Amino acid sequence: MMSEIMYKKLPFASVVIDAAATFRAFLVPLMIMLVANFSKFTLDFSSPGFWSSLALIGFWSIVILFSLFFSIIRWWTYYYWFEDAELRVKYGLFIKKKRYIPFERIQTLNYHEGIFHRLFGLVKVEVETAGSSEGKAEVVLTALTREAANQIEAEMRKAKQQPTEQQVEELAPVAEVTAMYKMSTKDLLVLASTSGGIGVVISGLLAVLSQVSDIIPYEKIYGELATLAKYGVLLISLVVLAVFVVGWIASVLLTYLKYYSFTVVVQEENLVITRGLLEKKRVTIPLKRVQAIKIVENPFRQLFKYATVSVESAGSNSGEDSMVIFPLIKRSKLQGPLTELFPHYEWHQQWIASPKRSRPFFYRIDFIWLVPLIAALSYFLLPWGLLSLLLVPLTIALGIWQHRTAAYAIDDKQLTLRYRIFSRVTFFAEKHRIQSITASQSYFKQRKNVSDVRVHVMSGATGATATVTALEAKDVNHILTWYEHKKEV
Repeated sequence: MMSEIMYKKLPFASVVIDAAATFRAFLVPLMIMLVANFSKFTLDFSSPGFWSSLALIGFWSIVILFSLFFSIIRWWTYYYWFEDAELRVKYGLFIKKKRYIPFERIQTLNYHEGIFHRLFGLVKVEVETAGSSEGKAEVVLTALTREAANQIEAEMRKAKQQPTEQQVEELAPVAEVTAMYKMSTKDLLVLASTSGGIGVVISGLLAVLSQVSDIIPYEKIYGELATLAKYGVLLISLVVLAVFVVGWIASVLLTYLKYYSFTVVVQEENLVITRGLLEKKRVTIPLKRVQAIKIVENPFRQLFKYATVSVESAGSNSGEDSMVIFPLIKRSKLQGPLTELFPHYEWHQQWIASPKRSRPFFYRIDFIWLVPLIAALSYFLLPWGLLSLLLVPLTIALGIWQHRTAAYAIDDKQLTLRYRIFSRVTFFAEKHRIQSITASQSYFKQRKNVSDVRVHVMSGATGATATVTALEAKDVNHILTWYEHKKEV
């Protein structure tokens, strides 16, 4: 059997790559254990901490050996091959599994090159079909040579194009056209500075500090700081500034590594996106599978007239970050590339806003959790807890901002929704791409004759939704009537 069919194995280097991925899943708890016991670690047999240190070394060794052992088993039992215009794989030691995927059903082949992949000159291939579910690719080939990955892509193209025998022999890789979008270093800096990454990094730093509290000499630090107490306000300000500077630098670094050389290329009616420095990724998005387009502007980017553009793609399981086609672009320069990619969409909108009488619905529900919180903080942390009263005007201001954003636009073939929680989101969807539209009214909204509307489209494993709160009830009924007369295009 093995001689009749050209079974193919992954390179042995995939064992190292797979073991590293398995080990990475244990890395965070292992690092926490190491840091927490670092001050007690010793190899002195007579020391009381010797046995706990030995147990820590043993635990690390077991995890490493476990990762290597199961990676070798996976490599040893994993085969793939081409047969009857299908990509076929089989794997498993005790429970044998086989999976057959017709090439014509493959939607995309996504490539990932991590540090170990690049070290061995390999690439990870994720095979996605319209039936991929649970946010996972249909098949993941952990590590292949570039030639083997290109062979899978060539077989897929042959099956989809169905050429003659002569054309098969002459079939050559299609050259990529000039990139339509490429992120500059300036854009990377602006993207990092206006993202939420700074808050995430600072939260991570605080979490790490909380885990290493046992080895920090707080008493000594407190003694040193006591002499500087007279400079209290200045000292606290400098510490806060230092934390934000460190957070900003870390955010810039992480963003630079993630979006380095971000490039968008149109190839054979597909969007091909490549990005990354240490871990290089290539994601393919078929244009015909795009269900909706989303423009997101967080408050900082909206202030400087920047936006992020992403798409909702049916059958894609690559994650939300992979669906970003323009991480940062000026609003004034947005229409050109969007019109080039999606000429059938309407980008100039006549907005119909939420009525003024619906404004309280955007903030009064927050008082259900806000009032008990303020009461508890004011009681237990008096007098500083009284500062929590500032949450009331801030919540009302945010609600008013959300109300001013809420709007919709509609024409014969397209529905556009605009809303915000903090970031302003503009959601474009064509009628024939919408899976469902839902209207909802609470008792109080019914009295004010307003209604919510939610639109659902196919995207990934669970789909994507967009919701606008408290529109005119007659406007929501108009949207429902418009959708009821849906015609397949």
